Amino acid sequence: MSLLSAKILAARAVGGLARRAGRGGGTSLPGKVLIRLEPEAIGELSARLPRGSLVISATNGKTTTAAMTAAVLERSGIALVHNRAGANMAGGVASTLLAAARPGRTIDGELGLFEVDEFWLDRLIPQLEPRAVLLANLFRDQLDRYGELETIADRWAAVVARMSSSSRLVLNADDPLIADLGRRMPNVTYFGVEDGSVAVPEMQHASDSKHCRRCGAAYAYDAVYLGHLGRYHCPSCGQTRPRPSISAEAIRFDGTRGAAFRLCTREATADVALPLPGLYNVYNALAAAALCLQLQIPLETVAAGLEAVAAAFGRAETVAIDGLELSILLVKNPAGANEILRTLVLEPGELDLLAILNDRTADGRDVSWIWDADFELLAPHVRRATCAGTRAAELALRLKYAGVPVERLEVIPPLAPAFDAAVGRTASERLFALPTYTALLELHEELAARGHVPQFWERTGAAPR
Repeated sequence: MSLLSAKILAARAVGGLARRAGRGGGTSLPGKVLIRLEPEAIGELSARLPRGSLVISATNGKTTTAAMTAAVLERSGIALVHNRAGANMAGGVASTLLAAARPGRTIDGELGLFEVDEFWLDRLIPQLEPRAVLLANLFRDQLDRYGELETIADRWAAVVARMSSSSRLVLNADDPLIADLGRRMPNVTYFGVEDGSVAVPEMQHASDSKHCRRCGAAYAYDAVYLGHLGRYHCPSCGQTRPRPSISAEAIRFDGTRGAAFRLCTREATADVALPLPGLYNVYNALAAAALCLQLQIPLETVAAGLEAVAAAFGRAETVAIDGLELSILLVKNPAGANEILRTLVLEPGELDLLAILNDRTADGRDVSWIWDADFELLAPHVRRATCAGTRAAELALRLKYAGVPVERLEVIPPLAPAFDAAVGRTASERLFALPTYTALLELHEELAARGHVPQFWERTGAAPR
């Protein structure tokens, strides 16, 4: 037995013990142990993948984009090694590779598909040496952890500059920070929206990247799609949005149930009926399509895979509860929240909400972002809002200032009684849950304990082997 094989067995044993103790060690802990024992483990194990690796990063939507990419690639018969549980830092990536490792120098899979946290990209890219990197967006998120967007953009620019010349970049043309990363690089594919009908009348308050990184002047926008994403140009130095070679046109929305669009390349088009809602999911699908097309996956297969994708937990997933539909929509920063709100207002009638705001480390301690989210859009449509979480009172205050009448608000910080109250007082057959990240995990635990959803390990297959 090789020394690395012995370390793999030790790391797996620790993960198994943690899981049996009820500590959920299957996602990151085994990988953290392996990295402690063998710092080069990610590089050594990923080198075993015969078709190399793909990396996806973004502030918003990377879990859903990765799930969409997986749906397409698996439809093409490609066996993936994928951190589908969403553990996207070094420990989670190492755990995924660890679970797939086999005796001898083999691995159970052909192609690695890794969602990577935006602040870990510069540490994981050199180890994974991916054949393609998809960078989808940069929005303001967890300022207490990451700092301003330019901090991450500068780190990403350094990563891109050091990438192998054979690696392909897939970039969002509509995000100025992302588009800038590829202007001097070879092997770049741009994707973007080409449909003025889904543009908003003006730049939203929560928009982030509004200035040209080349000269510092404010961008002029010809169309604003989502936050600071859109068609833009710099009136000072003349820099413009790159022309996307893969685009979405003829976009249509069906409330929180789905969206449709025409997927266009320079050579062909395909209509896509997406089972996930909102413009943000059209962007996610477009990003996944652009990445898959770089692997020479046929356009028809890409479209079929996108249409077959299942929602990741909390990403527009619907759970049946005794005749009630619980739709769960993760909110974690202003731009993402605004797109959820923009989608919700398409629903007919008044809405019942379970809004859960936490300020734990994984959420970001600073929850002032809720004052930048446009809850005013939603206020006229709210029948009742039950506010829960560690910052439930502040969320209720935000909704009050947005225009929700006080008598329609209820503050119950603990999740279990808040859930019972929201379900019991829902007037229609649908309840919409809007949790932040750690609240989403708590909600999953609560639903699993009540038998409404499978346990985490059953859903993700993330348990160590």
